[in-house]
Amino acid sequence: MQLSPVLAELDQYPFVRLDSWRTEARQQGIDVIDFGVGDPREPTPTFIRDALVAGISDISSYPRAAGLPELRDAIGAWIAGRYGVTVDATRELVPTLGSKEAIFSFANVALGERRVVAVPEPGYPVYERGALFAGAEVVTIPLREDHGWLPDLDAFDAWDELAVFWTCYPNNPTGVTAPLSFYEELAGRAQEHGFVLCSDEAYSELWFGTPPTSALQVADRENVVVFNTLSKRSSMTGYRSGFVCAPPAIADALRAFRPSVGTAPQEFVQRASAAAWSDEAHVDAVREVYARKRATLLPALTAAGFRDAGGDATFFLWLAVDGSSETAARQLLEHGVLAAPGAFFGPAGEGYLRFALVPTQAECERAATIIREVFA
Repeated sequence: MQLSPVLAELDQYPFVRLDSWRTEARQQGIDVIDFGVGDPREPTPTFIRDALVAGISDISSYPRAAGLPELRDAIGAWIAGRYGVTVDATRELVPTLGSKEAIFSFANVALGERRVVAVPEPGYPVYERGALFAGAEVVTIPLREDHGWLPDLDAFDAWDELAVFWTCYPNNPTGVTAPLSFYEELAGRAQEHGFVLCSDEAYSELWFGTPPTSALQVADRENVVVFNTLSKRSSMTGYRSGFVCAPPAIADALRAFRPSVGTAPQEFVQRASAAAWSDEAHVDAVREVYARKRATLLPALTAAGFRDAGGDATFFLWLAVDGSSETAARQLLEHGVLAAPGAFFGPAGEGYLRFALVPTQAECERAATIIREVFA
């Protein structure tokens, strides 16, 4: 029996490796504090859970790819309030089953005669994996600390071959944000050369300085597609609810494609999602939770000789280490602290560690104590 050659050639998904590390450590009797995977463990706000329960009807029908009007309207209102941008909720918004599935499958819609997809490195592995399964040729765009973790657009010269160019700001894994001028320049190149700028903005609401800008704010969004999700801002990873905002032609293509793969959120999740997008107080509270964790852990790490090399957004800390990132991660794990090696995000991530601030405040305090006692 022959299976997909793409699947056979891919390395193991990096966070599956982290799961193995954690399991092995616990089998050895180590009490692990897990900063590896960015899965929030904060309670989903009560009003969202109540809206979910209230949204369950007596009859359960297949959800439609277009999504409920009330959800699209709530997302459109949120975009207007957050960015001062008006979108057509009917023509430009497509609710998704979180953002991961939409990111993974987007190349199936966007690839035509052009087969090249550009992905950032270090970066979220799903951009590359989705493109490969769609038959694309993937080129990596290195992000470097000396360039502010932004791609050097002048160093890339294959613009006329591109179908899709992926960005992610606030950035996973580095935590940096991008200025509007960056989006404007890249959107202009997308129009000039005929590719799609895809902006993954899953961490847009987790920031500790100035609110980040969005690719939605460019003057002309003709070639711009933005992905966002409730997973991080509302602690709703398990609900699987996000959206794509795209020009009408691309949104129409998504609505034509998505019924074949059955990835519309359940309607009761959509109703809970409408409530989540309509409230900002709980998002402010979430930011305060992560700010406190950040203030607890980051000073301990820097005192122990790990250099802060990232930005002031997302719930990630990005630390420079001496030597191998995997060796550094293994050394921390021996003392019960699990972090993700930067090399898990591509070769350009070597020499760094990523900490996801998802353990409890008490666990962050315990980890800070361990790091100070053992490494400082």
